[in-house]
Amino acid sequence: VIFDGDQARKGYALNRMCYSFNDAANREAFVKDEDAYCAKYGLNEQQREAIRQRNVLALLAAGGNAYYLAKFAGIFGLDMQDIGAQQTGMSKEAFQAKLAAAGK
Repeated sequence: VIFDGDQARKGYALNRMCYSFNDAANREAFVKDEDAYCAKYGLNEQQREAIRQRNVLALLAAGGNAYYLAKFAGIFGLDMQDIGAQQTGMSKEAFQAKLAAAGK
């Protein structure tokens, strides 16, 4: 998914919500009541379902920006390598090995 102007408009609410996770109190509020927190930011059903499933690829398709989604993933202890593994359909370990091999 190429993050362009159309994707930015499509994902504005989602990315705005994920940006809010810079604040620990907002992360806590999200964990306490995901539905209410998503409603507060006006996420659509596609975005809401992807949030429920913790599906980063679906969030990208729904207009999510990888940098903002990293804030969401961080709530669940996921990092950019977890996201990269999802994007490539690999396990995290296989993705890390691929990165290590590319760096040689």
